[in-house]
Amino acid sequence: MKKIASTMLLLALSLSLVFAQGSQEKASPSVELGSEPVTITFWHCASDDAGLLMDKYIKDFNENNQYKITVNAIYQGQYSDATTLMKTIISAENYKELPDMMQLDATGKVDYYNSGKAFTIDDAVKEYSDDVKGDYVEAALGNWQFKGTQLGLPFASSTTITFYNADLLALAGWDHCPDTFQDVIALKKDMEKAGLSAATYGTVPSTPTLANWLGQLGSYVVNNSNGSESTATKLDCIDNGALKTFLTEWKAMYDNGAVMNQSLSVNQFINGEVAIVTNSSSNVNAILEKVNGKFNVGASTFLRVNDSASYGATVSGSCLVMFDSSDSLKKKATWEFMKYLTGKDVQTDFAINTGYIPSNKASVQTEEYQTLLASNPMYKVGPEQLEKTPSSMRSVTVGPSADFYYGIMNGVSDMLKNNSSVDDALLSISTNLQGLLDQYARNNM
Repeated sequence: MKKIASTMLLLALSLSLVFAQGSQEKASPSVELGSEPVTITFWHCASDDAGLLMDKYIKDFNENNQYKITVNAIYQGQYSDATTLMKTIISAENYKELPDMMQLDATGKVDYYNSGKAFTIDDAVKEYSDDVKGDYVEAALGNWQFKGTQLGLPFASSTTITFYNADLLALAGWDHCPDTFQDVIALKKDMEKAGLSAATYGTVPSTPTLANWLGQLGSYVVNNSNGSESTATKLDCIDNGALKTFLTEWKAMYDNGAVMNQSLSVNQFINGEVAIVTNSSSNVNAILEKVNGKFNVGASTFLRVNDSASYGATVSGSCLVMFDSSDSLKKKATWEFMKYLTGKDVQTDFAINTGYIPSNKASVQTEEYQTLLASNPMYKVGPEQLEKTPSSMRSVTVGPSADFYYGIMNGVSDMLKNNSSVDDALLSISTNLQGLLDQYARNNM
């Protein structure tokens, strides 16, 4: 018996040693940043002028950082393309194909949070004892919170504003931009009197714009603060009458020929084919360059639903998020690169050369940025609008983000094309959107 017991004890000790060695092999040893070269992968969605700037920042970081970090940057197309690729990798559990850092917009928030591989800002702050969250503009930082977790740091922050062709408006007798939907109707009538053939306004409401217009009416699109505090499970704009009010005012614009049921582009605005467009404040620089003096461009706050609505629109844009690679050195390197892209110098330069609003508080106070605001009032519209925007307004975060987006667009379009009553449209839209939320809950909760 003693021999058997001794044998079993030796076997147990041997197994313990094997398991211990296995654990040691899997564990990533902590290596001091800068002690050896390290390469990290970064997915981004910056294109056009923003893409050129991103290339410049990455080159500067690779050549000048003191930690022997090399960033391998990969352009992944539109945000939806990058999010789809992320979801595909996570679904297949091919986690090694995930980047160390990714530029993410609102469509990817839920999938990132649920990925099981998120290395959030809260995780980084705890691991590195480096709490930088106070360095960022509160509205921009808050846009990237979900269920009380700070997912990422804001990089490209913007808001939706109204651009107008001041020369066209002047021909119609207007010296200011329309403020409400009723103003757009009045402008349309004055343009007709003046014999102007250009369209007045054209867009199709979608998730982001509906969140803004319902937010002006004191409502969310979905519950749990538009899905920012917890997974959205039901619509929040039916019982309070906000969606009905919006649809009523929107249909009135359409019936008066003041809004075309199509998203008229910035290019059409530049060509003088439409009097006003609502677009990202980040396009100030691009629009001015493309118009190139052909007419006077003006910028004003985002259109309001009616006189009772608040001013404002939510923060939009993108953030930077990290993935847990289980490689201590790579995570440290990624954290340094993230702080660089969201730091004062990059954020100041990015804002001046694009029209995005600086996400870093120190950038807002720099002499360079303040000089820009003083010399070109159009750049002021975005940041000043954010000051007017109610703090409760949030962009929409839902699981079925793509279907929800097109569900809103198709629902409003059907109402206009079929000349449906507002009540019929309200029932159809609410039934469809609630069905998408219910289906997501059944499949994921």
